[in-house]
Parts: sequence; structure tokens; C-alpha cells
Amino acid sequence: MTPPVPTPPPFPPQAAARPAAWPWPAALRASVGLHAAAGAAALLVPGAAPWALCSVVLNHLGLTAAGLWPRSALLGPNVTRLPAAAARREFALTLDDGPDPEVTPAVLDLLDEAGVKATFFVIARCAAQHAALLRETVRRGHDVQNHSHLHRHDFSMRGPRGLAQEIGAAQDLLADLTGQRPHCFRAPAGLRNPLLDPVLHRLGLHLVSWTRRGFDTRDGDPTRVLARLIGPQGRQLAAGDILLVHDGHARRSPAGQPVLLAVLPPLLAAARAFGLQATTLRAALPARGHT
Repeated sequence: MTPPVPTPPPFPPQAAARPAAWPWPAALRASVGLHAAAGAAALLVPGAAPWALCSVVLNHLGLTAAGLWPRSALLGPNVTRLPAAAARREFALTLDDGPDPEVTPAVLDLLDEAGVKATFFVIARCAAQHAALLRETVRRGHDVQNHSHLHRHDFSMRGPRGLAQEIGAAQDLLADLTGQRPHCFRAPAGLRNPLLDPVLHRLGLHLVSWTRRGFDTRDGDPTRVLARLIGPQGRQLAAGDILLVHDGHARRSPAGQPVLLAVLPPLLAAARAFGLQATTLRAALPARGHT
């Protein structure tokens, strides 16, 4: 009788992969050093306390200004253009604040007519309310990315836990609704604070702002909105640009039409005239931490 073959011992469990350590931006490293130097000066140098306090206050004002400048990279990486797409003569059309049951279906039809794929930065709560519309957006080949769960007006004033809850809840909900986990995030109104990038790093998300924006939630004049997106001669729409418009919270034109619907056809026609093709962020931008 053949003796039974002994079962080999199980492989030891492997530790869960951990994200690489967050790379501190140079501006924040300098801020920490300034705080340490100011504290030491206030304690050790007679009469230095007022100057030390002023330096700390000015530093905080500078960090606040960086957070209020949506295209700033002082607080961490911030995608404002797509160099790889530029080499292919591509640009990215991104739409914020949807899905909107009135505007988004019309936008999808216009994009289909032009043969263009776009990236929709959606508010997760709105996406859950209009789940069928969100799935139709994905079915038509468009990209869905994270624009927060509630689009809170106080987003840029929240701490690490509040930021993680707002972004993480949107990640989970959008992944469940679409079957695709976002790899890009756009802050509400583009505003943030120094605590945001460590959260995005942990969740594997790029912060994406824009190259050009139409201000189409404020301006109802299609001519002016289009001019901002196309740009003046010599600094016009170019390969690698990221455009920002809104299918949610869209301003109405004087004719009563959501201004985006009047702007989109001539914008896409202008891009074709410039020899540009549209791409999505999912196609043009690798996951954070990859090349």
C-alpha cells in the first residue's frame, strides 16, 4: 500500500501591500522647518518672539493662498496638463457637478454626434440619485471620476478624517455604481488645504485641476465661455490641455438654454480645426504611483 503523500505546509501569509510613504512637498517641509526655527528663536533669543510669530502667521497665509489657487502644486502634485496626451495631439474634456437629469443626457447626445469621449467628475450623492444615467454615461464609453460625495462648501476647511470620509465614501459608491474605481479627484471649486494630498496618496488618487475653464456656472454668455476655452490667438487650445465645463449647476444663456449645450458644438468643432482629438483621463493618465 502506497503511503499517503504528506500535504505541504501552507505558505506563510503575505503582509498586505502598503502604499509608499507620502512624499512631503518642499513647501510643507520648509513650513515645518520654519515653525521649528520660529519656536526655537522665540524661546532662546530675547525679543525674537514677535518676529517669530509674524513669520509663522505669514507662512500660514502663504499656505492658505496656495490652497485657494486651484492650479497650484505647492501643497502636492496637481495635474493641470497631460504631457503624454500632448504627444498624441489629444486634449481632455472634463465636466463637473453632474449627473444632471436635464443637461447630462443632452450632453451625451452631443458627444456621440461629435464622436468624442469625455471625463465626468461626478458628485457621488447625485450619481446615486441618478444611477441609471450614470451607468448610461459609462455604457457610452465615457470616464467617471471622483468630485467628492456631497460637494461640501466647507471641503477645504475639513481635517484629515473629514476629507477621508468625503472622498472615500465617493470612491466606494462610484465603484459600486459603475464597476470602475476612480483614479482621479477634483476638489469642490478646486479649493483644498495642506491635509488633502496625504489622503489622496493613501487612496491612490491624482488631484486633477485644469488648463482652461469656461466659468460656465457664472457666465451665461456662450460667446465669452467659448472664448475662455479656446483661448486667444497664440495661446489657443492646445494638445495636452484639460478643459473644465459643467453639466451640473449649469448657468442659463439669455435664450434660457444651459450654456454648456450652446458652447459644446462650436468648442468641439474648434478642437477638430486645431487638429486635436479628445481623450479621457482614464486613457491618458496612469494610476497614481505608476508610469
